[in-house]
Amino acid sequence: MDTPEPAPASPTGRALRLVEQGLLMVAALMTLGAAGAEVAAVFQRGNIVLADILLMFLYTEVIAMIAVFYTGKGSSFVFPIFIAITAIARLIVLQGKDMQAENVVYEAGAILLLAFAALVMGKVRSD
Repeated sequence: MDTPEPAPASPTGRALRLVEQGLLMVAALMTLGAAGAEVAAVFQRGNIVLADILLMFLYTEVIAMIAVFYTGKGSSFVFPIFIAITAIARLIVLQGKDMQAENVVYEAGAILLLAFAALVMGKVRSD
């Protein structure tokens, strides 16, 4: 059975797609620049802390999300959830021992809820 050819994109659709591609490229370049600046700061300090590693994971997830937009492979809905999980984990690490116990429970609950959402999104998108 032959599949119909898609209709040609309107000039507005092409322009919006071009703007989207340009903004994705700017986001990728800014992310790479921020990651490079963080690596330089780590070398300058001479030590690596857990917060630095988690920040690099955030940059990696942003680049992965941009790659999903360009390739169209994978579920782009899950990457922002991973970014949120990593950001909350980094927040917990940065706040350290000064944080009140109930805030740790709330933030851990948020991570658990986001992890469950990622699991559900992965199942829904694969079916």
